[in-house]
Amino acid sequence: MDVETRIGIIKRKPTSEVVTDEDLRNLLETKQRPVHYIGMEISGLLHIGSVFMLGYKLRDFLEAGCTTQVYLADWHSIINNKFGGDWEKINRASKYYEEMFKLFAPGVKVVRGSELYHDNDEYWKNVITFCKHVTLARDVRCLEIMGRSQKETLDVAKYIYPPMQAVDIRTIGADIAHAGMDQRKIHMLAREIYPAMGFEKPVAVHHALLPGLLEPQKVEADEGQTQKEASVAAAKMSKSKPDTSIFLNDSAETIKKKISRAYCPPEAEGNPVLSLVRHIVFREQKEFTVIRPAKFGGDISFSSYEEVEKAYIEKKLHAADLKSGVTEAMDKAVAPIRSHFEKKPELLEVFEQAKITR
Repeated sequence: MDVETRIGIIKRKPTSEVVTDEDLRNLLETKQRPVHYIGMEISGLLHIGSVFMLGYKLRDFLEAGCTTQVYLADWHSIINNKFGGDWEKINRASKYYEEMFKLFAPGVKVVRGSELYHDNDEYWKNVITFCKHVTLARDVRCLEIMGRSQKETLDVAKYIYPPMQAVDIRTIGADIAHAGMDQRKIHMLAREIYPAMGFEKPVAVHHALLPGLLEPQKVEADEGQTQKEASVAAAKMSKSKPDTSIFLNDSAETIKKKISRAYCPPEAEGNPVLSLVRHIVFREQKEFTVIRPAKFGGDISFSSYEEVEKAYIEKKLHAADLKSGVTEAMDKAVAPIRSHFEKKPELLEVFEQAKITR
């Protein structure tokens, strides 16, 4: 496969940004099998915003010939108090995460932080060295990567989180650091600091964030954060807001109920239902069909997202009909995964016992 084809696959939607195109091209020209990684905390049940958006890119990196890794950040989960900071629960929940991503992207490698850091003095030396290159103010501006506000009163451990995440890239051997757009700041910090430590800058790839289903609340930006960044982060689908999320174990009836209640303004901007069509429906199927009674124009099919958006904006496709079509498409996408985990209830027990989604 030639370099340009590989670049095209890596930049395939839902990729929003590559930093930089030149660095990516140079990497692919000089290394036949680059190492990719994406890290994530272990917290609540997984939803489509994480599994589908992240998982599509895992498949893309595998197709492009990369060694592709999901890093389950158990230490970071402890720092951010997931499962109340209970190591045993986090470890049990990580088995569900591992099963999910190996199912969605066969061929992906799963690594845990406790494996990466075990007897690894070099890692902690690099964390301290990295910290010596970063001011406290700069560190604080990265706190939104862990869903924290600069205005919060935090324990000291949380301030170590960004440097640890940055050094993870080097420790796991990644040439390509990948995450959602909400993690961009830490990758930019790593690209800035790594040369001073004698390390190669990683290529950074960021995918779009899937918005939650309900109308987003207005928020104020933190210092060093643009209003757009704050709004996108606040609007994203989140485990901590179950009504805004479609989980991979949601029943068909639950999916129908959630989408029926979804925010669906008369424009494309900020419309979570259209976002599902843009980012998921047309990755799952080549054609999107909406079933309608003859009196409302009868069934209608679309071969691209742009066609759907145009019909909706021009009021040729009613919000209720759009939601109906999306409901069917989303249930079809989720059903095989839901069925898989129905046969493995032991992987979900820790979430039921903890009574959490976050």
